[in-house]
Amino acid sequence: MKQAAIVIIIGLLALAGGIALRYSLYPAPEAEASPLPEFTLPDLSGQNRSVREWKDKILVINFWATWCPSCREEMPDLVALQTQYAAQGVQVIGVALEDKAPVEEYLDSVKINYPTLIAGEQGMALAGQLGNRAEAIPFTVVVDRQGMIRDRHLGKFSKPELAKIIDGLLE
Repeated sequence: MKQAAIVIIIGLLALAGGIALRYSLYPAPEAEASPLPEFTLPDLSGQNRSVREWKDKILVINFWATWCPSCREEMPDLVALQTQYAAQGVQVIGVALEDKAPVEEYLDSVKINYPTLIAGEQGMALAGQLGNRAEAIPFTVVVDRQGMIRDRHLGKFSKPELAKIIDGLLE
């Protein structure tokens, strides 16, 4: 019993060390503005959706997965922000980093008011193009009306933090 506890503790320490090393090698996403690359992904109905569809809007693009607790925790805030800012030309877009079936199943129990695109395995590569060097989620980018990425955020975004960024872009 004592040996098992020691093995578990060593395993947890190794895991924590690995996570710390990853974040030290891949610091926070870059801060400077850059153009949003064009991309097209299918939505839940299988229809291909181009990011150009939302041109001239402020975009909040959130990379997430059903198995990610932090991703699920921030969804109600994204729903609230979409409701609050939709009339001002703000569009939240969810990009799921898994296949359609688990996303559909999850969204049957959690109602959202913004489009969800299915990126599957290519999603992390897209997130990397947008500045996610750590390959972790949730990851959110905020894009201004001119198509420039103005903010990149790795980890859970709070509603007040995101609202402050949106308000700055609306001024």
